[in-house]
Amino acid sequence: MIWVLFALTPSAIAQTTNATVRTNVAQLIRSAEKGDTTSQLKLGVMHTLGWGVPKDEVQGVTWFRKAADSGHADAQFNMGRAYLRGSGVTKDEAEAVKWFRKAADQGNANAQANLGTLYDGGRGVIKDGAEALKWFRKAADQGNATGQHNLGSMYAEGRGVPKDESEAVRWFRKAADQEDATGQTKLALMYAFGRGVPKDDVEAAKWHRKAAAQGHAAAQLNLGVAYANGTGAPRNPVEAYKWFLLSAAKGNEAARENIARLEKSLTPIQRAAGQRLAREFVPKQINGERPAKQPAPTDGAAK
Repeated sequence: MIWVLFALTPSAIAQTTNATVRTNVAQLIRSAEKGDTTSQLKLGVMHTLGWGVPKDEVQGVTWFRKAADSGHADAQFNMGRAYLRGSGVTKDEAEAVKWFRKAADQGNANAQANLGTLYDGGRGVIKDGAEALKWFRKAADQGNATGQHNLGSMYAEGRGVPKDESEAVRWFRKAADQEDATGQTKLALMYAFGRGVPKDDVEAAKWHRKAAAQGHAAAQLNLGVAYANGTGAPRNPVEAYKWFLLSAAKGNEAARENIARLEKSLTPIQRAAGQRLAREFVPKQINGERPAKQPAPTDGAAK
């Protein structure tokens, strides 16, 4: 399952921080100290990420807590995130559940999605598929892509609901259409195996390509397979090698195995070309948000 990490998007944080720096951070602090919860939330995000102020996750939690204690749902979500990850506080999944629930009960879709994930995995709370389904659906119905692809997974696997692959495809597509890389990858796999939709290798490769461009390791592996085998994409061993290298750089063991096999048939020129393409790869930026960092690929199979 996938988590939502911040109540504010990176692009929104950048805009907020730049504006704050220009208009004087001290003024924002004065407003926060007077009890303005929006200012407290902004300061929490700024300190957590080091935007416009020195990075200090403990100080970030201090500001999140002030706003959260006053009932600010986004701050409550970020308190849950802090406890979930151990950022600025000692990691405590039960405490994360508490704060996510406070925000979720106010309709915060990000918190609803994360609360569903905790119930689905039995983390910080007794495992409960029905509760997971409930919270995923609440988030999904608000258009939250994480909730949508997790709800799709419930239908695809028949967990908490009767198995319904067509319904799974519907939710995966909703997430994928929002440029959600996990939703795109899951939709691609449904096309690849003909689950809930007619089997279509070209459509599978299309969705894997979209997710791979964002740096999704599994999609990078699967797109490499498509190029290696010529299924849904023209056979291209150099492109296959590039995508395997990128996936392997993120720790994908299957990609490393594919590299070792493919290298046996590549010429030195092809290997050099694939390595160059992998080094030049930059994850696609979606909706003004900074893409996930792509680790630098190594040149060839792990020794």
